[in-house]
Amino acid sequence: MREIVVFSGSAHPSLARSICTHLGVELSDVDIKRFSNDCLQAQLLVNCRQRDVYIVQPLVPPTQEHLMELLLMLDAAKGASAAQVTAVIPHYAYARSDKKDASRISIGGRLVADMIATAGADRIITMALHAPQVHGFFSMPVDHLTAIGEIAEHFRQRDLTDAVVVSPDLGNAKTATQFARLLGLPVAAGSKQRKADDQVVIDAIVGDVEGRRAIVLDDEIATGGSIIELMDRLKDFGATGAAVACTHGLFSGKAVERLSSHPMISEVVSTDTVPAPNWPQLQVRSVAQLFAEAIARSHRGESVSSLFDGVDPAHAPPATLPLG
Repeated sequence: MREIVVFSGSAHPSLARSICTHLGVELSDVDIKRFSNDCLQAQLLVNCRQRDVYIVQPLVPPTQEHLMELLLMLDAAKGASAAQVTAVIPHYAYARSDKKDASRISIGGRLVADMIATAGADRIITMALHAPQVHGFFSMPVDHLTAIGEIAEHFRQRDLTDAVVVSPDLGNAKTATQFARLLGLPVAAGSKQRKADDQVVIDAIVGDVEGRRAIVLDDEIATGGSIIELMDRLKDFGATGAAVACTHGLFSGKAVERLSSHPMISEVVSTDTVPAPNWPQLQVRSVAQLFAEAIARSHRGESVSSLFDGVDPAHAPPATLPLG
């Protein structure tokens, strides 16, 4: 087998190191320089010729900076005669720009996917894209991972009596339904309208939440505006409290303050697809082993989708790490 080489940009090196630990390989060094004219340069410090190269870089704030690092590292790997170059993007921020919902705007999700292809990526490994159609923006194969099995494992350790899974909007209801099946719970959803980037209105709850404790599942939490609005509606419809879970916990602006002080919220759970904020009460579930197994299977030419048989990673075939 071609030797694996893993690099990381500056977006989330601790996740990259954890992935490498599960793989049983060393994280290779990258030298990223900034010139006096503010241009960046990325130099890969390990031989890539005829190697299977993986570059780990979630697109987190400062998003444009980290995107440029990723493009430069992909181009460097391709120029260094790598046999295959895979962009491992745990959080693809531009997935939210997935349609033309106003005049004369760009579809950023597709544009950035084209840029990644031009830079030299042969394959993408990502997690919890905001909308299914974003998968089709990429011109190369995409392994789209899910964290709902890992998050479900967290809640299996809780008393789920009278609990109900709630999606903040109808668009995420399918994922919430899969999550609810893993826990053996009913599901409900909010009817949401987005007025602006940080302003939403939820005017109804579809499903029965009266007298129940909600487990709110979302793909991403940024400012927390949707969650706070949902909490108010859940209270109006008779819910007794809520735990909040998401895959991508960005928690930007005053999100930590808003969520931690809300009387309806008992706990907040996220994964480490993005760096965690300074919030000791946040429950973080690691997805490093999922990414490591996806990389190992991709390297060996094995099925990645079978990793999620039954949606729950606990039902997948036994892990075969490390590579040795």
